[in-house]
Amino acid sequence: MTDTRKAFLQIHACVLLWGFTAILGKLITLAALPLVWWRMLIVVVALALLPPVWRGLRAMSPRLLLAYAGIGVLVSLHWLTFYGAIKLSNASVGATCIALATVFTALVEPRLAHRRFSRRELLLGIAVLPGVALVVGGVPHGMRLGIAVGTVSAVFVALFSSLNKRLVEHADPLTVTAIELGAGTLALTLLAPLLPRLFPALSGSLLVLPGLHDALLLLALSLACTLLPFALSLVALRHMSAFAAQLAVNLEPVYAIVLAMLLLHEQRQLSVQFYAGVAIILGAVVVHPLISRPRPLQHPEMLGTAEAKGAAE
Repeated sequence: MTDTRKAFLQIHACVLLWGFTAILGKLITLAALPLVWWRMLIVVVALALLPPVWRGLRAMSPRLLLAYAGIGVLVSLHWLTFYGAIKLSNASVGATCIALATVFTALVEPRLAHRRFSRRELLLGIAVLPGVALVVGGVPHGMRLGIAVGTVSAVFVALFSSLNKRLVEHADPLTVTAIELGAGTLALTLLAPLLPRLFPALSGSLLVLPGLHDALLLLALSLACTLLPFALSLVALRHMSAFAAQLAVNLEPVYAIVLAMLLLHEQRQLSVQFYAGVAIILGAVVVHPLISRPRPLQHPEMLGTAEAKGAAE
C-alpha cells in the first residue's frame, strides 16, 4: 500500500470518528465552554501518562513549542465555536458548516504552508458553497446565529490545519497533540472569565463537575473521538495537502447527519433541499481526486527527517 493511499484511509477513519463528535456534543448537557475544556483536559491527562510524549517535549526547541502552542489556541477556538454552533442550532447544521473550511483552506494554505496557489482547488472549494447554502437555507430563524458561529469555526479549521501542515514534520504527532491541546486548555481557562461578557452564548462555568451521564460521554468524546483521530490526522497530513484532507473531512457532516437521524431523530427538521446540499458536498469530495495533480514536495529535507524519525521508532 502506498503512503498516499494509507494516508487516504487514515484520514477517512478520522472522519468516521469525528462524525460522532457532533452527536456527543448534542447529547452532553454541558455548555460549549466547559464541554470543550473537559474534552481537552482529559486528552492532555491521558497523553501525560505516555513516556514518548515527555521525550518529545524535552527534545523540542522553545521556539517550536511556542509555535505548536499557538496552533493549539486556534484548535480550542475551533472546538468552542463548533460546539457553540451545535448548541445554538443542531448537530446536523453545526457539522455541515465545517464544509466551508474547504474554501478558507484553499485561500490560506498556500501562504501558511508555503505551496503554490491552485485555482482548481479554489474553484472546487467554491463549488461546495451552493451545497452549504441549500443545507442551511431552510433552517428556522432561531438557528441563524448557530450558522454564523459555525462559519467562524470553519475559519479556525483552515488556519490550524494549514499551520499543522507546515510544521507537522518537526515533531512526533502525539507530542504535538499534547502541546496543542494543553495550550488550548490553558487558553480556555484564561478566556472563561471574559466569555460571559464577550459572547454569553458560548460561556459556562468550569467549576461545575459533570454528572455521570456527561462524564461517560466526555470520556468517549475525548479518547475515541479526539485523541485517536487527532494524532492519526497529523500522520496522514505528511502525505497529503491540508486541502485534500479538508475535502475528505467534508464527509463528517454526512456521518453526523446519518447518526443524528438514527440517534437524535433530526430528520424531522430536514427537507429535500437539505439532502440536495449534502449531495453537492459529496460530489466535491468525489471529484477532487479526479481533477487534482500530484504536487512536487515543497520541502524535500522534511521528507528525510520524517523517514529518519520513523526508522528510529
